[in-house]
Formats: sequence, C-alpha cells, structure tokens
Amino acid sequence: MTRAWQIARLAGRDLWHDRLVTLCMVATLVAVIAPLLLLFGLKHGVVSAMQDELMRDPRNLEIRMLSSGSYDQAWIDEVAQRPDAGFVVGMTRSLNTQADFIHSANRFLENVEVLPTAVGDPLLEGVDVSTLGGAGVVFSAQAAQRLEVQPGSTLRMRIARRLNGVNQQAVVALSVVAVLPGRAYERAGAFVSPGLLRDMEWYRDGYAVASMGAVDGRPMAEAGVRFARARVYARDLDAVESLEKSLVDQRIETSSRLAEIRNVKAVNQLLTTVFSVISITAILGCVAALAGAFLANVRRKRRDIATLRLLGLGSGAIAALLAMQAIALTVVAMGVGLLVYALGSAAFNNLLHGVSASGQFASQITPLHGVLAFMLALGVALLASLAGAINAKRIQPAESLREI
Repeated sequence: MTRAWQIARLAGRDLWHDRLVTLCMVATLVAVIAPLLLLFGLKHGVVSAMQDELMRDPRNLEIRMLSSGSYDQAWIDEVAQRPDAGFVVGMTRSLNTQADFIHSANRFLENVEVLPTAVGDPLLEGVDVSTLGGAGVVFSAQAAQRLEVQPGSTLRMRIARRLNGVNQQAVVALSVVAVLPGRAYERAGAFVSPGLLRDMEWYRDGYAVASMGAVDGRPMAEAGVRFARARVYARDLDAVESLEKSLVDQRIETSSRLAEIRNVKAVNQLLTTVFSVISITAILGCVAALAGAFLANVRRKRRDIATLRLLGLGSGAIAALLAMQAIALTVVAMGVGLLVYALGSAAFNNLLHGVSASGQFASQITPLHGVLAFMLALGVALLASLAGAINAKRIQPAESLREI
C-alpha cells in the first residue's frame, strides 16, 4: 500500500512539474470529449424528442382495419395475446356504431361515432374504464363541448331501428364518466363498454334487447357474438410493423402510421452512423496524439526513468505510474469536458427552443451516458499510456550510470 502511494505521489508531482505538457495532454482529451458529448447529446436529444412525440400520440400505435369481416371472440383474444399487441377490442359493424345523444332540448348531437373501450385503452389513459358498465360514457372534447356536458353529467342516448315496417327508438340514460383531452380524439365521439355497443347492434338487428327497453323482436337466445373489425393498438412503436404484418398476412386491409415511425428510425440510424464515424476518427486521432505525447515524455525523461529503475522501481511500477497519470489526466479532462458540454448544451437548447415552439428538441445526456463517456476516455488514455510503458520497459538502469 505504501509503495502504491509513493508511485501515486510521484505520478502527481511529475504531472505538476511538467505543467505545460500536462495541460497539452488534458487539452487533447478535452478536444475529443467535449465535441463528442455535444454531438451525442444533440443526437440523443433530437431522436428522443421525436420518439416521445410519437409515443405521446396513441394514434401512432393504432392499426386501423379498413375492411370488414366476421370475427369471433376467439380471434379477438388471439390477436390480443400476441406479444406485440398492446390493446385489442372487437367492434360492431360501422352502421351500428352511431347514435344520437341528447343533453337538453337545445343541446344534442346526431349520428355520433360510438366506439368500444376497455381497460388499457391508449386513448383513455388516466380514465377508470372499469366504472363504465352499461350506463357510463366517455366523450371526446369536441362532443362534450357541443353537448355542454362534463364528468358527472347525465344525458340520453337514442338508437333508432325499423322492425316489421315500424320505426322504433330506444332511449338509454347514461352518465358522463370523463371527457378526453382535445388531442386524444379530435372528432365528436363517445366511448362505451363493449357490452353496451353489442346491445346496440343486437337492437338494430331486431332482437328484443332488455337493456334497450325492447320487448318485441327476435329472442336473445338466437343472438350471436360476431365482430366486423377491431380496434388494434401495438405495444410500442417497434411493434407496429410486426403486428400490422400479422393482420395483412390474414388478408385484412390495414392502415397505420408506419411510414412516420420508419422516418424517425431512419433519422436515428443516420445520426448514429454519422456519430460513429466522427467518434472513431476522433478517438483514433486522440490515441495517436496522446501516445505520441507519452512516448515523447518517456524519451525526454529517459535518464530519470533509468535512475528510478536503478533505485529499484521495476518496469511494472513504471507502467503503473504512467497508468495513474493517464487516470488523473482523464478525470481532469472529463471534468473540463462536462463543463464545456454544459455550456454548449445550454446554447443548443436555447437555439432549438427558439426553433421549436414546444421546446421539445434539446441536447441531453443521461448519467449513464456520462459514465460510459468517462470509461471510453479512460480507455483511450490508458491505451495511449501503453506506448510509453512499452518504451520505458526498454530503458536499462545502467543508462543512468553512463552519464555520470
């Protein structure tokens, strides 16, 4: 322990004695660390902001089924159980997903789109969907504004049908559970439980649905559960492509925002390639410059090192001395590099905040990135010190005696 402390003190005093050389070596490291931190921070910040922007809009995870078919509950469950599926719920035929909503004599909406929802619906994040039951409804912002309703309001839903040549209407009392933000669903829409939407379809198909107040029509025992489409959402952005492909393979016509997702991935790949090329070039240049500095330093102090060898300091101890100097240089350079990064990052953030009204795009790195950058810089410095250590190993103790 005492020997290691002596070597560490010797390494520190040697760096302080050659302050100008030490400053040049630190500047060499900073010249690599700071620009790479800025480049990576900008790349990470821009790509992360773009990905966050996509993730904040659940519609980017949606895979719309454009064609109608006939699917049973088993098919819905099969799609929902896929590892790339995030949310799946069956939908009735398009003609049966509309209803009139009446709040008062002056506040009503006709032919409002009615959609099924369930626990885990990306559009209804933060809403306790389990409380909907058969008498709850969640409105989009546009529908709520036009109806002048808010959570806790009560209103009526009207469904019309024609049975045996007679026009009939069912009126169901509903309570507003929640109102979605404007961005969540931009059209006038209502979200209800799958059971209520299924009863609406059965009612229009001529069944005597008790929940709709219908006493005439075909018996409910003959009603079957079939779905024309489904609301399908992927687990995340990376899962959209595979989930959509699984539907297309079943000859289901679909539509998604896969093109926008691919654009973000392409930008990420391009920036990663550019950053990698610049990083490799800069690191190789830094290794060469530092190796040359360590090598020149060893040759300049050849007699001093020979004297140390004569005093009993072995080649391993000399290598340890150079490694300690490399670590010290890296710590100082990393501190200065982070300071330069902080200043440059603030400038980038201010500039990009002026360009982007939302202020989303920014230069940022995580603590993990900082640790990895330090480890990389340390590896570069230790690799460069290896050149000096190899050269120092060839210095014989007798060289100090020849010059006496």
